[in-house]
Parts: sequence; structure tokens; C-alpha cells
Amino acid sequence: MKKTVLSIVSAIGLSAVLVGCGGNDSSTDARAVSVSGSTSVTEVMEVLGETWQQEHTGAVVEVQGTGSSSGIKAANDGTSEIGMTSRKLKPEEEKAGITQAVLAHDGIAVVVNGKNPVTGLTTEQIADIFKGEITNWKALGGNDQPIVVVTRDPASGTRGAFEDIMNLKFKDANGNVISAVSNRAQVASGNGVVKTTVAQNPSAIGYISLGTVDGSLKALEVNGVEASNDTIATGEYTVARPFVLLYNAETLSENGKAFLDWALSGEGQAIVAQQGYIPVI
Repeated sequence: MKKTVLSIVSAIGLSAVLVGCGGNDSSTDARAVSVSGSTSVTEVMEVLGETWQQEHTGAVVEVQGTGSSSGIKAANDGTSEIGMTSRKLKPEEEKAGITQAVLAHDGIAVVVNGKNPVTGLTTEQIADIFKGEITNWKALGGNDQPIVVVTRDPASGTRGAFEDIMNLKFKDANGNVISAVSNRAQVASGNGVVKTTVAQNPSAIGYISLGTVDGSLKALEVNGVEASNDTIATGEYTVARPFVLLYNAETLSENGKAFLDWALSGEGQAIVAQQGYIPVI
């Protein structure tokens, strides 16, 4: 899979403040385009922002990986020009005047340590693992070891999409939607933390954006289907979700509109594909 080139600032978990460095002349001024939200979308958005700045003198794009829920709120409140989410909006999050644009499609890979002999699971088995109903790899044809479940924080769009797909949500007596993931699961703050945890623990299982999978761990087949861009495009691999950008067309700055239009154009979508995601055009 791809290796994303991240800025030094983003590598320590802060916003990537990307400053233009020459290139084509442009009418852009020094006003930064603020983008925040899903940590899954952040990786490809940083590359798009960096490329845009290299091609447009004076352009500045600031990208913050704050989580899908925060990105939706930032777009709704106007604290970020562009919000990023990797899950569907809840009815209460849909605000009048906010436009949704799909940047890319991405699979969610169910990942295990490379030393784990298990190569595939069904969606039912995965759900039972995350609910805490299957607790040993031996029951799945693996080693006699307890399963260490790694999930994401509640604000994560990846977690929200994963739980929707795996039917890991239920309503309590008051109608509140509750996660069915076992409270014994370890909670990780981002794709990188999940990758590190699973890569270091032969008994661990987690889920991450397919575009971030590399040789440090193993992506499982789900229902006999390999996780790949081709199987997502054909609909065979069903553990997938869109990367969505949110913005207010009436208040979007000239710089923000130019960057957004470019990201959704053929040139921007070629970069999306190069980074291991499925473009929308």
C-alpha cells in the first residue's frame, strides 16, 4: 500500500501547516484554507494540500486531524472552511446550507499481526469478536491465544462506519444508540495507533483505513473477499465507506473554492488514486 508523505508538524500529532513554495502564478492571497476532521481523510488531504501549494504561489492550506465528529461540527459552525468525515452524518448533524462532496471511497481493512495464521473471517465472526463473544483465536483456526480487540474512539468516523457495517450498534430502552463493542476492547486514537498496537501484538485485531495498510500487518479477507480497490469498486468487498468533505458554498472563500474544485477535479483525483484510495471520477 501507499506511504503518505506527512509534514513534520503532523507527524507529532498537530495540524499540518503547509506553506506554498513557488510554482504556477495564481491570484491566491495569504489567507489559509482551514480543513479539519477525520484522521483517515487527513492523510490524503495533507498530500493534496501540499501539492496544491507547490503549484500556487502564496497558497496556504491548514489540515487538522480532529476526528469526523469534530470535522462535521467545525463545518457546521464555520470554524473550518472544509470539514472532513469518513462516516455518514447523523440526522441532528445535517445543517441547512452545508454541502457534502465525496472526495474518495475507502475500504476498512480488518487487520491482524503478520504472525497470526488466520487469513480470513466472516462478518459474523468479526462482530462476535468485537462484541466479546469469541475470545480465543483457537475458535477461529488460529493459535490458542486470547484475542486482543483494538477499536477506535467514539468520535472516530472509521469506528462509526465499521460498527454500522458490522451491525455493532443497538438501541437501549430509551431509544439511544449504543455501541455493542466490548468494554474490554482497547481504544486507539487514530489509524497509526491501531497499526502500531496490532503490529506489536500477535494476538491483536483491529480495523484501519485500507489506504493506510502496509507490510507491518495483515489485512484479512472478509467473507472470502480480499480487501482491495478493485473489490471495493465492484462491490464485492463490502466493508467500505466514502470520504466526505463538508462546506458552506455561500461562505467558502475564493481560495477554499479553488482548492476544493481542484481536489475534486481529474488532477486532484489522480493524486487520490496514487495514495491508494478510489477516486470518484
